[in-house]
Amino acid sequence: MNADGPGVVAIVGATGTGKTDLSLALAERLRARGQAAEVVNADAMQLYRGMDIGTAKIPASEWRGVPHHLFDVLDVTEEATVARYQPEARAAVDDILARGAVPILVGGSGLYVSSVVFDFRFPGTDPELRARLETELAAQGPGMLHRRLTAVDPVAAARIGSTNGRRIVRALEVAELTGEPVSGTLPESPVPWRPVTLLGLAAPRDELVTRLDARVERMWADGLLDEVRGLIPRGIERGVTAGRAIGYAQALAELRGELTTAEAIGRTQQLTRRYARRQVSWFKRYPDLHWLAYDDPAIVDAALARL
Repeated sequence: MNADGPGVVAIVGATGTGKTDLSLALAERLRARGQAAEVVNADAMQLYRGMDIGTAKIPASEWRGVPHHLFDVLDVTEEATVARYQPEARAAVDDILARGAVPILVGGSGLYVSSVVFDFRFPGTDPELRARLETELAAQGPGMLHRRLTAVDPVAAARIGSTNGRRIVRALEVAELTGEPVSGTLPESPVPWRPVTLLGLAAPRDELVTRLDARVERMWADGLLDEVRGLIPRGIERGVTAGRAIGYAQALAELRGELTTAEAIGRTQQLTRRYARRQVSWFKRYPDLHWLAYDDPAIVDAALARL
């Protein structure tokens, strides 16, 4: 452990690589060695109450006595933003450190992880500017705004892609507010906010694709449609973030009769594979990241060796 304290452990990687399982196993091993540990969520979609099957969220009954933070803290009508998440996650981390425990930050939302472990600040927001951009998004579609973003911030445009309207709007908002590209938000050589050990779970691409496709099929088999049907009265269709989440947007389209089950599953698989590629690209930029094989039988020992 770090000489000045336990520090922060961040477990990152593409969706479907076993980050949750490793976090719990690692916390148990630390506890067996007399070191308490607590988990802090860094998955944007697991912030939402009621979004469980589609986010692979484990229930509290399976936490193995390990305290968990920042799960089920938002209604589906609320917007999840990294600017809101950062201070809440950092407060949780500091509280855990103050108790002499190890905070284990777990998630695949790259910007959310970065906002905690690296020392950088987010530009504010302008409600009028955001409303104007959202109106343009609704009228013109993400493709037109993406072309505009490419002209002012090609790096961010490449990272975000041409279909993520919400992130395109945010990037354009930052560019207009600050006169600077949002791609500069995470410096090329980021400075840790607190002492941190970064652990990344890696899987061969062909194996990951197979796992992800099977995972999506399992979501439908486990009752994702019923889960989404139950979230409609709670306003998920109005949710700027929740209603557009991978899997949930496609399930909503199926319930409205816009997609068949096969089409909804197929589109979710395609989007999940694309998202996993972006996750891997994001985390490859992290300095001092220790990559671990996701299927290594001794993965907990390998993780402990890096602390």
